[in-house]
Amino acid sequence: MKKIVLAVMLQLPMLAFSQTLTGKITQSGKTLSYVEVIAVKDQKKHTAISDESGNYSLKVLENGNYNIKLIQDGSEISTIDMLINGDVKQDFSIENKKEKQIEGVTLTARKKLIERKADRLVFNIVNSVASQGMDGAEAMAATPLIKVDDNTGISIAGKSGVTIMINERILNLSGSELVTYLKSLRSENIEKIEVITTPPAKYEAQGNSGLINIVLKKNQNLGWSGSLTTSLQQQTYTGFSNSVTVNYQNEKLRSSIKLRQNKYEKHSYENYRIDGADGLKSSDDRRDFGDGLGANVSVDYLLSSRSNMGFIYDYGFGHSNMDIVNTSDYFQNGNYTNTLLTSAEHRGRSVQQTISAYYDLKFGKQDNKLSITGNYFSNVPKTTIDFMTTENSGDQFTVKSPSMVDYKIYSGQADLTLPYQWAKTEAGVKFTNFDNNSEISYKNFTDGNYITDPEKSNAFKYNEKNYAAYISFEKSFNEKWSAKAGLRYEYATVTGNSLTSGQQSENSYGKFFPTAYVSYKSNESNTFSLTYSKRINRPGFRAINPYRWYININSYFTGNPFLKPSINHNFELSYVYKGKLSASAYFQRTLDGFSQIVNLSGENRISTFANFFNQNSVGLTLNYSDTFFKRWEANYSADLSYMETKVFATDAASRKGNGFDFDFQNNLSLNKSKTIQFVLNYWFRLPSNFEMIHWEYTGNVTSGLKLNLMEKSLQINVLVSDIFKQSRSRGQIFYTTGTHSFNNYYDARRLTVSATYTFGNKKIKGTERNVKFDEKNRAN
Repeated sequence: MKKIVLAVMLQLPMLAFSQTLTGKITQSGKTLSYVEVIAVKDQKKHTAISDESGNYSLKVLENGNYNIKLIQDGSEISTIDMLINGDVKQDFSIENKKEKQIEGVTLTARKKLIERKADRLVFNIVNSVASQGMDGAEAMAATPLIKVDDNTGISIAGKSGVTIMINERILNLSGSELVTYLKSLRSENIEKIEVITTPPAKYEAQGNSGLINIVLKKNQNLGWSGSLTTSLQQQTYTGFSNSVTVNYQNEKLRSSIKLRQNKYEKHSYENYRIDGADGLKSSDDRRDFGDGLGANVSVDYLLSSRSNMGFIYDYGFGHSNMDIVNTSDYFQNGNYTNTLLTSAEHRGRSVQQTISAYYDLKFGKQDNKLSITGNYFSNVPKTTIDFMTTENSGDQFTVKSPSMVDYKIYSGQADLTLPYQWAKTEAGVKFTNFDNNSEISYKNFTDGNYITDPEKSNAFKYNEKNYAAYISFEKSFNEKWSAKAGLRYEYATVTGNSLTSGQQSENSYGKFFPTAYVSYKSNESNTFSLTYSKRINRPGFRAINPYRWYININSYFTGNPFLKPSINHNFELSYVYKGKLSASAYFQRTLDGFSQIVNLSGENRISTFANFFNQNSVGLTLNYSDTFFKRWEANYSADLSYMETKVFATDAASRKGNGFDFDFQNNLSLNKSKTIQFVLNYWFRLPSNFEMIHWEYTGNVTSGLKLNLMEKSLQINVLVSDIFKQSRSRGQIFYTTGTHSFNNYYDARRLTVSATYTFGNKKIKGTERNVKFDEKNRAN
């Protein structure tokens, strides 16, 4: 009782001298209801919400200078700085001219197109006219320094080991499969793309060079909305894709369903040459074709004003096929010895499912938050390779090689956010279980029957358990200085068992992963930040699996069950000027790096993975974005780097050298209403070095038109990519035993015609929950 009386006595003086800020919020003479009013002073926040008549009343506990913000539907519509000394009356009249309609989304107080934060670069696609009416892969390609390749997937200029997330949930796709999935997304559903070069401790430590996070838009208003998109791609062959999105929201329920479908076909060429005592000249003439269907359902239900729960279910089914004619000429000391001609049919199908369920609870006066999430992922790709190899002598070998891989990943996590006044604190724990069971058979066609060759067949079982815990602290010392530091610990146990060969491997390891950030804002125009993070790059399942995928009777790819993860140390110093110019100097050290290596002995070509290098990289990333004459939206970036690779334990050669990447993106509005836009983009890489590879020049010029019709409800895009057919993958790989050369082209010249129609309440964007499922990218 004494404690209660004492608490009341302590509060009475404060209440007696509390100040009140009151007023009315209007727009064009009409009242604005349910607008959040926020007053901030010295990191202390006071809030109120306007009533149905637009009136608000907000109490503060002390006099002083406050920053007052008005928030409507999650967007800031007004902000002012004002002195509060006693009770104050302040009305707000919001002008319509501050609003700008972009593709049916009403924006106020527009964010900058490019934002540079302590740990990430943020590309606000919602503010980019150039990025409207595009698929997700094209939107990614429009992001500074991100490169999208239909065959190899996504990368950041000057860096490798990038992991892709959608709303903080990592995608379980790689290479062409990842690009295909991203093409099923629409830029109209994307809020922003974050390039997180130094991820905080709450994220998984997996991924050498950080994360790319695609943040999708969320519901704002009640009712229905949706969109229909169809797209035609003309390469050597014709492909198409379609997607449908329907959203619904009431006062407690947010829901969204997305359907996707695609069919593709393209003509690819791969050429590989080995010069040495054992020589090879290999040429692939390849037709890639396949299709896919998918559905995504998400539901979020508001249990109370401080708690909600929901689930996400994603299903994908598709075929991935190739017809390949391979010609392999063999040499000994430069003298021709033999030719193998192989015709192969690859037929694959896969079924993927992801289920995520979550529960969020806010508690306490400081809005502490507890989030509990469970995830399940499965992927079952099945592939059959039929090939026939003919030698110079006329002998023929007919082989069937069916394979099946069954991935299953389970994870559970709990995250706690405690926004103390002295520092924002985050902590959490996570457990993940990986299972990978796979079988492959090699069957020779003999005397009218397929006979299994046990020496070339295998069954493999793999299990990995990861235990993780983290804690981080974030503090703003004043208007100029802020800092964040975190520590994550991960412990893993790994077992691999080749049932056919009897080969077994066991390993366990625990490691700490620290992160640190310091930011200094000298004024509104200049911001500096310094970051450090330690990362781990665990190999994907295919890189570990020891069974063989055969190219012809003598050539195959196999994984390495004894492959170890690599460790990366990343330092970055960044500078931002007026939100338009950003510069970042980085240093990255890789220990026990692994990559694919190729060995040729006689006519036996073996491709596998190994830990065989340490690497130091330094670089400078520059980006400038601006709008000229109110019609010309420009975004220019460059990455200049130098690397030095020290090789051990293999025949690969140590290398060092420079890298040069440039990206120039331009969007010009041809009329005042900006409904007709001309696009001209040019990305190119000068001759550059990475690991033990020297890359020749490559580039891509893309141009076209974008039309917005029917009050911007209908968007039509016509784009031509790789106009000058410069997007070739060419270079040399250096070994102590000789030089390997490659020259590949994956049908990058493409005409794309797409149309998107949006309907219903355009302020609804579909429910998207930030569910972290960081391990899925390794199931590839």
